[in-house]
Amino acid sequence: MFTCRLPWWRFSATCKPWQSGRFLPCLWERCQPPSHKGINTTAGQGQQVGAQEKQVLEDLEMPLARRETENLFQEQPETGNQYLEDALLRSYLKTHLPPKVLEEVNQDLERFGNRLLTKIRPLGWECELNPPVFQQYDAWGQRVDQIVTCSAWRKMKEIAAEEGLIAEAYERRYSNWSRLHQAVKLYLFSSCSGGFNCPLAMTDGAAKVIESLGIPGSLKNAFDHLTSRDPKKFWTSGQWMTERRGGSDVANGTETVARKQPDGTYRLYGFKWFTSAADSDVTLTLARVVDAEGHVKEGSSGLSLFFLKVRDEEGKLNSIQVQRLKDKLGTRQMATAELWLDGAKAELISAEGRGVASISNMLNITRIHNVIGAVASMRRMISLSREYACRRVAFGKLLKDHPLHMQTIARMEVQTRGAFLLLMEIVRLLGLAETNMASEQDQLLLRLLVPVAKLYTGKQASAVVVEAMESFGGQGYMEDTGLPVILRDALVLSIWEGTTNILSLDVLRSLTKSQGEVMAVFFSTVQKKLELASSTAKLEPTVKRMRDAVSSLTRFMQAAGSKGALTMELAARDFSYTLARIYTGALLIEHAARPDASSTDISAARRWCNQELCPAATELENSSYEVEEALQDSALVYEGRPAHGSRL
Repeated sequence: MFTCRLPWWRFSATCKPWQSGRFLPCLWERCQPPSHKGINTTAGQGQQVGAQEKQVLEDLEMPLARRETENLFQEQPETGNQYLEDALLRSYLKTHLPPKVLEEVNQDLERFGNRLLTKIRPLGWECELNPPVFQQYDAWGQRVDQIVTCSAWRKMKEIAAEEGLIAEAYERRYSNWSRLHQAVKLYLFSSCSGGFNCPLAMTDGAAKVIESLGIPGSLKNAFDHLTSRDPKKFWTSGQWMTERRGGSDVANGTETVARKQPDGTYRLYGFKWFTSAADSDVTLTLARVVDAEGHVKEGSSGLSLFFLKVRDEEGKLNSIQVQRLKDKLGTRQMATAELWLDGAKAELISAEGRGVASISNMLNITRIHNVIGAVASMRRMISLSREYACRRVAFGKLLKDHPLHMQTIARMEVQTRGAFLLLMEIVRLLGLAETNMASEQDQLLLRLLVPVAKLYTGKQASAVVVEAMESFGGQGYMEDTGLPVILRDALVLSIWEGTTNILSLDVLRSLTKSQGEVMAVFFSTVQKKLELASSTAKLEPTVKRMRDAVSSLTRFMQAAGSKGALTMELAARDFSYTLARIYTGALLIEHAARPDASSTDISAARRWCNQELCPAATELENSSYEVEEALQDSALVYEGRPAHGSRL
């Protein structure tokens, strides 16, 4: 006698793991391993068992296509026209847009949705598979510093022009609604764009800066190119701010200098350490003007803003050397480079020393684009997750029939709905500001909500995308599904254009600059939105929770205001989260109070408001913002290391 133990994954003919909707990591869901006691046989039976095992091994070694019983692969989730499948987007537009505008925008978005599905999404995947390549020398040893992009990337540029993804906001054919129309198109485009949404963000930012300067004659040609619908004329712009000392602290990190020339132009000298969309046609950048004595002024007041073309009329680089392309975690489809400016010809476009102030409009735009990317990535992953749940079978039924699975996706959906309405609110306010229709209160609110929305949705996107990836099981981890690409690209959203802490401090600056007036506007706006829902019985408990949260925030402001600057700095992050949750809750309640609101609108508002709405007040009660706690923060972080001094 002998004992033969077959590995548990070698199944009998009666166990059919290769059924439609199955894949290898989940075989255990249907097939149980054989007994650990093994298969006992006599010597006479040994030859029969041996032959059976040999046949099993031969079957496993047989090419996959030749196995009669195999049907291994899970069914791929497929989505349709993104616009038509986005119920919240369509209901929002129906509620807010004037009828004539709605009719035209609706037709444009449905057409665009079809183009995204049939033409643009395949190009986006091609961009991912063919990232840019840096060719420093040609075959004869001549330095060329050529950034080679794929044909799909270049086609994306043409499509961006044809669809007016920048032009739409500046033509203003729908007055204050033009910016919202553009934002919706970018929202639909983002997850299909193969990373081209990033250069569009900087192009939009550059156009906004030039417009804010009154479109001076020397920049009229550039503005026309940046906002053109003609693919042959359309330019994209870079944004070269980050240098070797880091990103957000441009006041102390900018070393590039500008030397004035006899013809009134400038020559720039310096090292730009992180330049996104390095293949763009033009760029904006900061530098310090060298005075007659050869000195430069330090700090933010020494920075000026410059416009430059990346190449001259002959197509040669404008005294720019490409050092290398960055090897990034995500957004690999876009060329990000280290550049040496060795006398690059540039035009001073801000008042001397007013560079930081001049880029504020650009930062507003690029941060809003960041929010667009965040919401789009969440929506894309949820669309795929819910579709997959209708196809994937586990434990004898579809994933959509598992209550826990549906609860998980529903929680992600609530986060995404809140983020979407917050996005729509800031682009609505921006549209009013751009058409001189915004009140002073609108402008204050926009200044506050842009950094709040950027920091909060960046964090939301990372969490939602990771959770959604998990809903695919092992398939979510496979590169060729395209899901890891969405994750990698989403992770930059909490970093680019200011990290969460940097933006939290920016939120505090908006309070200081307005001398607290912005918070008065915040409270009154939230209260007005809540009043709209006062007659909706199903929203009464939700409105009460919101009013309680507003009261908690008011008490926090009073208590923190009496404790000094350190308290507010330590609370900045929780405070910003509080503003995001309360304002978004008010938007969800406002949307759910519409006469034609659905039960899901009411459910989304209720579920959003069931979370901790005012974490700043809670942490204040927990003494988290005291000096002693701040010292303990450092002690916790650095325990076991050599002593570190503290400036507290």
